[in-house]
Amino acid sequence: MKTYNQTNFFKHTFCEFKETTNFKIPENINFSSKSDSTYFYANEGVYRKSNHWGRVANCRWKLISTTNYKNQEVVVAFAKWTDFYPINSNEKTFFIEVDFIKKTAKIQPTKEDTQHELFGFSESQHRIKQIKHLFKDEKWAKHFDLEIESLRSRIISEFIKTNKSLQEIKKNLK
Repeated sequence: MKTYNQTNFFKHTFCEFKETTNFKIPENINFSSKSDSTYFYANEGVYRKSNHWGRVANCRWKLISTTNYKNQEVVVAFAKWTDFYPINSNEKTFFIEVDFIKKTAKIQPTKEDTQHELFGFSESQHRIKQIKHLFKDEKWAKHFDLEIESLRSRIISEFIKTNKSLQEIKKNLK
């Protein structure tokens, strides 16, 4: 796995920054972007002060907030160097976490050996899109003899635990 630091963390990475309320970015910042985000490098990671999160240049940086974050609010957050993962490779370092009650799915990086099926970032994004469609639409389910929630659960659970395509899984249920 690639090692990240202050010279490469901003190049095609996925990361979850955690909001911190007890750190003030010092005057001697290490970097300031064109969009007014400021960065301070520490031995163990990077502090970022910004009003935008999510898609950041060629990166996908999520904000884990302690409050209900609203876009354009300035927040200071921290990420360890070990929290950065490559998104421009086929390396299988992500799994998909599904909340069937909230009908949501999200990409999670694997931090250690896991029982989850792992995917590359692009494949994870593609699967998330398909899962959202399964949660949102019901037309696809009219060809099955199962109750919709049970059907969703079975299909999505298998979809995130195998390399099978959604089409293969649906076909095997008929």
